Amino acid sequence: MHISACHLIPYYLPLRHPWRSARGIFTHRAGWLVRLESDSGLAGHGDCAPLPEAGSETPESALAYLQIQLPLLHGGEPQAALADLGGTHAPAARCALETALLDLAAQQAGVALAHCLNPCAPSAVRVNAVLGAMDDAVSARARAALEAGFSVLKLKVGLTAPDIELAALHHLAGGLPPGAVLRLDANGAWRLNQAQRFIEQLDGLPVESLEEPLARPNIAGLRYLQALAPFPLAVDESLARLGADALLASAAVRRLVLKPMALGGVRPAYALARRAAEAGMECVATSTVDSMVGVAAAMHLAAALDNELAHGVATASWLARDVAKPLRLEKGWVYLDNAMAIGGLGVCPSQAEN
Repeated sequence: MHISACHLIPYYLPLRHPWRSARGIFTHRAGWLVRLESDSGLAGHGDCAPLPEAGSETPESALAYLQIQLPLLHGGEPQAALADLGGTHAPAARCALETALLDLAAQQAGVALAHCLNPCAPSAVRVNAVLGAMDDAVSARARAALEAGFSVLKLKVGLTAPDIELAALHHLAGGLPPGAVLRLDANGAWRLNQAQRFIEQLDGLPVESLEEPLARPNIAGLRYLQALAPFPLAVDESLARLGADALLASAAVRRLVLKPMALGGVRPAYALARRAAEAGMECVATSTVDSMVGVAAAMHLAAALDNELAHGVATASWLARDVAKPLRLEKGWVYLDNAMAIGGLGVCPSQAEN
């Protein structure tokens, strides 16, 4: 099988509601779909959705990389192109190329893309609900998520005074059924003493984990906070700054959050997860509120991890429109039905909307 055509398709996808975190606000997602067609009639897709605040490159850098690299794939074989796909400072762009190539290769082999990483990957993954900021409507969103079958509720913290958020968390936790837990993400909101106080005030609450507590993350500070916390602290967007080698060697936190869009694709992310497991750390896969093509790639990574954690790939409902139909979501689980049936990514984009 050879690649007979390469296409770069821009898209612009508005969000239903603004996405707020301690790192800023965005109201839409924009990027490019990569579409690779083969001489055997197959088509592979990948998503390039750069988001610098999540650890990827700028849109300008991503586009420059794609415009250089995409034509080089024409006429080549997907497996050979995957072998030649080196590292880059444009991880979202590399993720798009790798995903499209893996999609083609997996379709040709008749296996789900997740099985290219782990032949024992399951066909469904447990996911967390994405509730957003602690605003006046968060209790209503939490009730809706619980009624839909979610048991892990992810919330953005660090957006207002800690005392106000702590009071809201205690109120919210008081209405949770047995087994429901809170996954918190501070997105680098606090100084060390603020993070320490916040963690101490969470005592007695059903907190599953806390991501990115420090505005200026460092190994010593994270190790100190992890020793205080009875739940895992997680590193996400500061992974590149701190360095994977240093984090794994120090075991400063108990969890890594893996975003294919920030790590250059699902294969680098899966390789890092293997190393993390050897170091005694757990991993969660998440998207960056990508198009359905990007979400599906993160979903395949989550399936390949094959652990019991809830993963952050249920973000499709935040988009007012998308490039493809969402994956099946039922009672807090996302299913890879189509990928398991026909192979590859299992997502068939329609024409991207500009």
